[in-house]
Amino acid sequence: MFKFIVKRFGYMLLTLFIACSITFFLIRLMPGDPLAAMGRSLPEQVRINYMAKYGLDKPLLVQYGLFWKNFLHGNLGESLQYPGRTVIDVIKQHAPISARVGGQGLIIGVSLGIVLGILAAFNRGKWIDGGVMIFAVIGISVPSFVMASLLQFIFAVNLRLFPVIGWGEFKHTVLPSLALSFGSIAIYARYLRANCLDVIGQDYILTAKAKGVSNISLVVKHIIRNAILPAITILGTQVINIFTGSIVVESMFSVPGLGKYYTEAILANDYSMVMGETVFITAMFIFAVFMIDILYSLIDPRIRLAGKR
Repeated sequence: MFKFIVKRFGYMLLTLFIACSITFFLIRLMPGDPLAAMGRSLPEQVRINYMAKYGLDKPLLVQYGLFWKNFLHGNLGESLQYPGRTVIDVIKQHAPISARVGGQGLIIGVSLGIVLGILAAFNRGKWIDGGVMIFAVIGISVPSFVMASLLQFIFAVNLRLFPVIGWGEFKHTVLPSLALSFGSIAIYARYLRANCLDVIGQDYILTAKAKGVSNISLVVKHIIRNAILPAITILGTQVINIFTGSIVVESMFSVPGLGKYYTEAILANDYSMVMGETVFITAMFIFAVFMIDILYSLIDPRIRLAGKR
């Protein structure tokens, strides 16, 4: 198990290095002036001073080396758009907000998706199965920002149950979280339905039925436990939607999360902020996949044995 974790951790560091390097050079290819957000008519000497302060006057490879030097010391730089604010400070202050909204959406999506998938599998060919599949297709096809608009129109404008925009109370998180949950609900409903149908047809399920195992015990201990295992694989990609999928939704509900600053940084060519948030999101995704690999191997020891062979 130790060798398995070390190997996966090495892959994680390599992936992070490659992703950071690609992001660094792609950002430099973005059109526009990185100092434009500070003012359109900066005096030449002030401009030169800012270029030197942020290391933008140095050759590209030197900037690349400085980035890794600062990165290894836990420094992602200072925002060009908000002088005096470091990228680390922005992430520390606003990442928990995005995590709260996205985390609630993930919990809702995974929970409802699993329940709907199981119901569809055990009612194959019935109206419940058809309704769940139609809902799953809609949830996958319709983007989260469209769902956000519909939720705003129905629950905020017409029914006036929740506020359209704002932040500070639990009621401000309900609609954004619901908007982010539809994709997860649809994906998990389809996965669990397919996995449950596959498990139900296995020989050991028929053997358990022949031995007189109760229906509840059969579902909980045999069917769900084995059907949910492949669905854990997609949990890593769903976790990262906490930050990436909420970028537009946060703007629509005026949620002061990372999405707001990420969007503004891209429009303003804020190299430090774009790079810092991209690295943070990439690291979160890689770490989520890393933890999923470990969890997967703990649940199913056959994975470790297959790796040894």
